[in-house]
Amino acid sequence: MLDLLQHIKDSNVTFKGDLEFVNDWQYFSLYPLVEHDQLTTTGPYAGSLSAFVAGTRLRSRYLHLLDAPSKPNKTSFWASDCNRVIETARYFAIGFFGLDWSPKAKLHVVPETPNLGGNTLTPGDTCAMYRSDLEEGHDYGLKQLIKFRSTYLPAVSARFYAQNDGLRFSDGEIYSMQEMCGFETLVRGSSPWCEAFTQEDWLNFEYARDVIHYYRAGPGNPYGAAMGWLWLNATTNLLVRGPSVGQIFFSFVHDGDIVPMLAALNLLPSTHHLPVTHREASRSWKLSQVVPMNGRIIFERLHCDGSALPATAKRQAQPKGPRQTPPEKADPYKSSFVRININDGVVALPGCANGPGSSCAVEDFAAFVRKRGEEIGGFRETCGLGRNASARITFLHQ
Repeated sequence: MLDLLQHIKDSNVTFKGDLEFVNDWQYFSLYPLVEHDQLTTTGPYAGSLSAFVAGTRLRSRYLHLLDAPSKPNKTSFWASDCNRVIETARYFAIGFFGLDWSPKAKLHVVPETPNLGGNTLTPGDTCAMYRSDLEEGHDYGLKQLIKFRSTYLPAVSARFYAQNDGLRFSDGEIYSMQEMCGFETLVRGSSPWCEAFTQEDWLNFEYARDVIHYYRAGPGNPYGAAMGWLWLNATTNLLVRGPSVGQIFFSFVHDGDIVPMLAALNLLPSTHHLPVTHREASRSWKLSQVVPMNGRIIFERLHCDGSALPATAKRQAQPKGPRQTPPEKADPYKSSFVRININDGVVALPGCANGPGSSCAVEDFAAFVRKRGEEIGGFRETCGLGRNASARITFLHQ
């Protein structure tokens, strides 16, 4: 994106057509080199504001799970060691725990260093094979992205070229223009870059974002599910053990660290990989709906006694004679369940959604995750780590 800004500055031309606004446009940051890749703090969609609002909304939903103020124990929550992730966690804490949250909660920062093995929130930094595999490792997503965007960006480039006296932009620079639309909207509430592209261009951009995440650390990457199973397995163990080990657990990470967990959970299954020669409209893998800015995935443990559920069985006619007392049957809803909530919408786990509210019985959920772990393979083995490397997350506890 910064390379695009320099190209615009160096071009020294009067822009026309779809890019005419650039003649008077100013970048939305006064200090781009300093503020690049940081949490946004201005505008109606600022990251700081979104995190605070999310904390407030979840406080309204889960206030009953918080310990009484008189209790001495603090609620632990976690963030990976990146400035914008840590700041997001802190703004969230203000909304959830209150302005003076430090006496009530403790933020634990987990390093993003390669020596942690499986005991990490950022397995992409610790999976050695993922980092060293030049064909199907971390850069696999970018390679696939470049292939797909070559199917639609040359036409956009030709349009801008015709309007601006032969001024050429690379595919990467035009892709940055599309990214600029989103980032500037976060800060200013709107962006003229959004109007420079057609609806078809935006549908292609959405698919391009799906492609890069799908192949960078999602189902299309051979390391993705193994990396995501770490957090999924640790969280499943907490859900199985129940409230006795803690009522609330919050972890803050990059969007690229949520994607592997989705791959491990197989929440958006598909019979084939995303094509990069064309846009597949009917795909289930749409990351804009799952990990947008301030995206969140919540695993809720529900305990039901059946008393609030509506009766569904019709009363049967009673035969004449003395009333027979039927044998007592176990109520299938008198149990504990796991419900998946993505960005305030309940999403059913494929093959396990027969509980109340599209939930899955805890024991069935645990069996599903255990089976997925067997299919995926161990983190250390997949990542080429030695036996001395940690194989799992151990820090998630209250």
